[in-house]
Amino acid sequence: MDKLDVTIKEHLLRGTVIPAHPLALDAERNIDEQRQRRLTRYYLATGAGGIAVGVHSTQFEIRDPKINLLETVLQWAAEEVERFEKKAPFIKIAGICGPTEQALTEASLARKYGYDMGLLSMGGLQGMTEEDILKRTRMVAQVIPVFGFYLQPSVGGRVFSYDFWREFAEIENVEAIKCASFNRYQTLDVMRAVAHSSRRMDIAMYTGNDDNIVADLLTPYRFDVDNTPVEIGFRGGLLGHWAVWTHKAVELMAEIQHYRSQKTAGIADELLARGIQITDVNAALFDPRHGFHGCIPGIHEVLRRQGLLVGRWCLNPDEDLSPGQLEEIDRVYNAYPHLHDDLFVKDFLVENE
Repeated sequence: MDKLDVTIKEHLLRGTVIPAHPLALDAERNIDEQRQRRLTRYYLATGAGGIAVGVHSTQFEIRDPKINLLETVLQWAAEEVERFEKKAPFIKIAGICGPTEQALTEASLARKYGYDMGLLSMGGLQGMTEEDILKRTRMVAQVIPVFGFYLQPSVGGRVFSYDFWREFAEIENVEAIKCASFNRYQTLDVMRAVAHSSRRMDIAMYTGNDDNIVADLLTPYRFDVDNTPVEIGFRGGLLGHWAVWTHKAVELMAEIQHYRSQKTAGIADELLARGIQITDVNAALFDPRHGFHGCIPGIHEVLRRQGLLVGRWCLNPDEDLSPGQLEEIDRVYNAYPHLHDDLFVKDFLVENE
């Protein structure tokens, strides 16, 4: 069993910004190597603490045998991370999907390219019981340290019981859990389960609730465990939302961590107010009013405007912005100029042409 490097584990537990890596395509919907690699360098340059590759934002169609891009995107991202002169630890996370056999194959591929962890999706497994999925997790954890993933039902996930998460947290080599349930009740289930587990201090909780980023990162979860008060919280975020305006996300994370240590009066109010603005932006990008249909094109549209991509094309030609979504992106772009990192990107592109 490959264990997580101690330095990387400490980095993960401190909390950091982990963007979910998009896919750069040209007008023919072929992968654009120059821009794909440059996107990775952008995330490195922002000061983000890691990247997640081969995940939803990278488009699940990369696993289609006719497209066959999973290994390519994992390899290119790993190469760019290794070339970059890093001043701090940086965690490489590979998305892992599918039934047990597929998940084990993808875990081995991630290890081949030096990935630290596998973000283990539990989407699309409606035919498996909770016990089946726990068994699958244990098997994958023998190959690579696991970053668990609670995915919302509206995009292919399912609701899991408290008892499931209680057992999940006890699995050796599960080192983190991303909670992307987009639901406060289900988020509470996971947090309570981890708090009651024997590994509560070992598991790094990361928000994937793009609709509630700042509040998640500021909220203490307090429980009575065997007559002892226990407090846990989200350490950082692994987010598709943080695939854009990432330099500002890094600044935000630093402010939140400073508040956690100092508890300066009034700062929480300002952070929470900004959190509502970020949620407004997320609604424009992720398109919840149309069942998240325009989520990936929404991310691409912002990257296109900044010059990091040349278009918002997806592998699926039917995947584009929903009616009215472009106007919503215009609105939030103009309403919250303090949230975007256009000037940072402009300088980055000058240095990385």
